Amino acid sequence: MTWLRDALNDMADDAPQVDLTERTIRTRELRRRRVVPIAAAAAVIAIALAATAAVRLLPAEPDAATEPGNGTVTDLPARGVKSLSHAYMTLCQPEDGKVPPGCVDGGWRVVTRSGKTYRVAQALRGFDSGRTSPLAISRDGSKIAYYDAEAGTFAVRDLASGAVVTAPTKVPRAWLGSIAHLLLSDDGRFVAFTKRPPLKDPAMLFDMRERMVRPLPNGWNPIGLSPGGDTITLAEYAPKTRLQTISHLWQTSTAGNARTVDVAGHYLVGGLGPDGKSIVAVESVEVRGTGCLRSGEDLVHLDPETGKVLRRVPVRGLSMTDNFVYLRSWTGPQEITALARPFVCKESDVNAPAPSLDPPYVPFTAYAVNVKTGKARKLTTYTAQHWFNLVLPGFPGTL
Repeated sequence: MTWLRDALNDMADDAPQVDLTERTIRTRELRRRRVVPIAAAAAVIAIALAATAAVRLLPAEPDAATEPGNGTVTDLPARGVKSLSHAYMTLCQPEDGKVPPGCVDGGWRVVTRSGKTYRVAQALRGFDSGRTSPLAISRDGSKIAYYDAEAGTFAVRDLASGAVVTAPTKVPRAWLGSIAHLLLSDDGRFVAFTKRPPLKDPAMLFDMRERMVRPLPNGWNPIGLSPGGDTITLAEYAPKTRLQTISHLWQTSTAGNARTVDVAGHYLVGGLGPDGKSIVAVESVEVRGTGCLRSGEDLVHLDPETGKVLRRVPVRGLSMTDNFVYLRSWTGPQEITALARPFVCKESDVNAPAPSLDPPYVPFTAYAVNVKTGKARKLTTYTAQHWFNLVLPGFPGTL
């Protein structure tokens, strides 16, 4: 049994407590490379609360991420790179569709707002040694955080100056877990790292400037951090939806005050709002008689102190029932990014032989949704295998 199937089993164990007949789980195991016996393909879990597959993202529109020069992709220059629009991981043996020029299996690419694309050669390739390789982008797109394969720990790179700062302690690759998450503060000073499954190895918050480290609870997704790095907000989607706020992180020798609240129902939470307190989510709703889960029709405002639903805002301009929707970072004080792909409900045999190639491409469309009015406006459309390794600037949501 591969490391990924172990991870899928862990995620299934953590899924909402419903009958197995009420779940649809579609897995695609990793293919084996000829030279290095490492899994490098994608696994897709078609369950709304457990997005664990690796991603290949290719821009669907030419101006979204035009390759520089004659279509080749160069390594990230030493300095002088403009702000980013997104980053993505490449996998090189799709079932159909074109392979991106200069494809590196499991390699990270970053795309500037003007459309220039570069490889991040320093970043650990996804699934090297059977581990995931997370990457994060600061809200303004000027900095990235990633696991530096040579340094053996996380690094933050200023794209304009080329300055690189590594974390104050080593992080063995084995600590990355099966699913790793990163959060990068707006100024690039703090990096939060968590992973799934919740192993005994610690999750951590790094102060890259003061060279300090604080432990964090494993199994949670970091979705927000206060400007001074003193308070972190985390979310958990399985086995139930929970929110956790940890404050006074740097004022004591251990992690400070923690408040955890349960949320009634199952929700996928977006990144923390710019005001440091707004939390918006999308409910996961069972399609009766099918065993599938789809997105609810509304944006749901949650109270981070009580876990209660404050209000529901119907979404206009984006069909929530025809698509499955994940929330990411906020585009402004009143808009949050929603990534949508067409909702498909079909059964799959988890015992069927694993395919030898990567999953095909499907469209992913980004919208900016007003959290007060529910009005959605289309931003752009990508072609991807899955959402898990599509990275946008700012705080991530629960993925």
